[in-house]
Amino acid sequence: MVSRTGPDEEGLRLMALEERASALFSGRVDFLKSAPSLKFLPDPGAPEIAFAGRSNVGKSSLLNAVTGRKSIARASVTPGRTQELNWFEVGDPTVMRLVDMPGYGFAKAPPKVVEAWRKLVRDFLRGRVVLKRTLLLIDARHGVKPVDAEMMTMLDEAAVGYRIVLTKADKVRADELAAVHAATEAVARKHIAAFPGVMITSAEKRTGIAALRAAILEDSEI
Repeated sequence: MVSRTGPDEEGLRLMALEERASALFSGRVDFLKSAPSLKFLPDPGAPEIAFAGRSNVGKSSLLNAVTGRKSIARASVTPGRTQELNWFEVGDPTVMRLVDMPGYGFAKAPPKVVEAWRKLVRDFLRGRVVLKRTLLLIDARHGVKPVDAEMMTMLDEAAVGYRIVLTKADKVRADELAAVHAATEAVARKHIAAFPGVMITSAEKRTGIAALRAAILEDSEI
């Protein structure tokens, strides 16, 4: 019988993917443009990975952690204020683009602002042929809220595959995190476009960042 003490084939593949992703994000990452409406979208010249999440979920911090920058994505002072899609190019030449989607769940926003957000996001999701995957960020302190469930339904209806990513994992106790993780995976299994596995991250502690980078690279290559 042959003893196997080292990483298996899948483990080696993931290690190699993480190394490639680390090298990629250590290189060029530049802001490309903002689009307040679909007519301002950049040409579909590279595969895209979108980041979605409710206001204050830590989307900007996670984008900064993934790209290894301090302020490539800036948090809006007022939740719900940013109502634009923002593109960032990765690699030289460009390997992929990251899309920072406007946050949702802004309770105090006027109805017209909310409806404009819905139209922009819905039309983008349904019509962007180079969109490979959406990362749906969920705050580990709260789990899936009704506004998150609405976004998941929107992604299901648009037939856009998405990964659920828990953020701010360092802000909760290990037992609470495990419970939220299990509950979120249970919710994900009820949605046709969601990956069954849920990723755990902390931008501050850099927990899960290497694995998330690898997932982004892998998704961009499908």
